[in-house]
Amino acid sequence: MSGSTERLVTRFENGEPKTATDALVVEEPVEFRLNDVPIAVLMRTPGDDEALARGFVLSESIVLHPDEFTTIQPAGADGDDRWDIVLRPDVVVNAEQFRRNTYTTSSCGVCGKASIDAVRIAAPAAASGPEVDRATVVRLPDMMRKRQAEFDRTGGIHAAAAFSADGELLAIREDVGRHNAVDKLIGEMASRRWPLHGVILVVSGRISFEIVQKAAVVGIPIVCGVSAASSLAAELGAELGMTVIGFVRDGTFNVYSGAERVISF
Repeated sequence: MSGSTERLVTRFENGEPKTATDALVVEEPVEFRLNDVPIAVLMRTPGDDEALARGFVLSESIVLHPDEFTTIQPAGADGDDRWDIVLRPDVVVNAEQFRRNTYTTSSCGVCGKASIDAVRIAAPAAASGPEVDRATVVRLPDMMRKRQAEFDRTGGIHAAAAFSADGELLAIREDVGRHNAVDKLIGEMASRRWPLHGVILVVSGRISFEIVQKAAVVGIPIVCGVSAASSLAAELGAELGMTVIGFVRDGTFNVYSGAERVISF
């Protein structure tokens, strides 16, 4: 499924209007249910919805391990964007506890939480390691950028990528919402390995609290971004022993927490 669509626009060049075709990133709602109880409506770019559902329930600590659910299956008619996350019979979760009061927009990963207390999900301290070479850190955004196919078409979509400590690209996902891109990536990686120790998360924009929190919950110890980290993201990274790195561009970067993991071989 393509994440973009075309639309006729009026383009002004040198002050003169002309008709042109522009590629737009697709933004549509999807509903997730837990054992048929609706828990969230997200505004996302269609595609990788199963991975998004898997990553969402894991990064939000709704379930604690990928083995706790049996299937993620369509919950509506064909073309109806509703998905049901079916838990194992021996796993008991109060779905009402996680029901969001409003839909989540593509720009907000924590909108609709019932209370501010629910925002800070309990996350374990990061495992020790891995160490990453400074030369590897500066290469990661460019390696991710070369694989951002929908960004090449639209110029308006976020990306999240997973790398090994030696700079091998493990997976990349794109979405109109930066937190959705992270959840899609987590969902894809969780189908291969768990927890995600030793993985470096790279995001195409700023590093917000929600992104560091999602990484922490699933065991990712290093988060890098091409833009700044927020104050709360840096504080959470320091609190949990994570490495948070921002402004990775033009051969430089800022380490907000966990500088001991960044070395030069």
